[in-house]
Amino acid sequence: MGVNDRFLRACRREPVDATPVWFMRQAGRYMPEYRAIRARHTLLDICRQPELAAQVTLQPVDRIDVDAAILFSDLLLLLAPMGIPFDFVKGEGPVIERPVRSADDVDHLRQFEPRDELSHVLETITLVRKELEGRVPLIGFAGAPFTLASYAIEGGPSSNYAKTKALMYGEPKVWHKLCDMFASIVGDYLVAQVEAGVQAVQIFDSWVGALSPDDYREFALPHTSRILEAARATGVPVIHFGTGTATLLETMATAGGDVIGADWRIPLDDAWRLIGHDRAIQGNLDPTLLLGPPERMMDGAEDILRRAAGRPGHIFNLGHGILPETPVENVQALAHFVHGQR
Repeated sequence: MGVNDRFLRACRREPVDATPVWFMRQAGRYMPEYRAIRARHTLLDICRQPELAAQVTLQPVDRIDVDAAILFSDLLLLLAPMGIPFDFVKGEGPVIERPVRSADDVDHLRQFEPRDELSHVLETITLVRKELEGRVPLIGFAGAPFTLASYAIEGGPSSNYAKTKALMYGEPKVWHKLCDMFASIVGDYLVAQVEAGVQAVQIFDSWVGALSPDDYREFALPHTSRILEAARATGVPVIHFGTGTATLLETMATAGGDVIGADWRIPLDDAWRLIGHDRAIQGNLDPTLLLGPPERMMDGAEDILRRAAGRPGHIFNLGHGILPETPVENVQALAHFVHGQR
């Protein structure tokens, strides 16, 4: 089988023979193969053991007609080496042992060299590239400063980010110092991932939709821009994604990224107008449509492709990650459907 470079071509807004497809969280709990591994290992164990992480990264590529693999890892892995230990608690998600709440807490954090402390991730990349044998490109990723800082401050998931915003508004210097640390580490980490072999990177700002456009410009944009610049200097395509970002897309595009990811809350053509047609766009089917009747899912996909109107630079994806209860057959059927549309 030849090399499939559809995804990379779309990132560069070059013509493609079919719309490329990959799915956020395409490696994970909806796949029986993954659940079999999870029955024996914790999430952090899998992330820290390159052979296991590589195996999980490849599972959807072997099973589903995707045009890219995404590294199986976790946004939060860089917290522990900074001095913010955490664990995954069943039913609750990540829980930070000692949340960062003060200037003193930030002063006690440490910068580190990702090539040393996260060498297992880089080893996973090497293994995956070898196993893929050029079938599809490999995407690396990391979290954006606002999202990482929110986890560190809240101590876990949040519905209103009250503690995060209290620190942000109340002690802006402390906030910027913390985000500055994240920007330095994440920038280095993404460069290291590219050196190890990833062919594109995605910045996840999963929680940034909690900010107004003005707050985004003041508290998030300068730090995210630094990371996007460092990643872009490597020469690989850079995807910039967040959720709840319909009011932020224009500003996110100014922060940087060759491809801007849109979630499902905004029609794709409206999102692309805001981003500008000089950028590629990724998205943006509602992940819950994969839980309903297949016809409804296909109608949703068809609507997105109609809005993309064949313009070069559209990468088909969901508006966020595949949900754990999603039937594998629906994911495969969706990939086939998108590839079959002209």
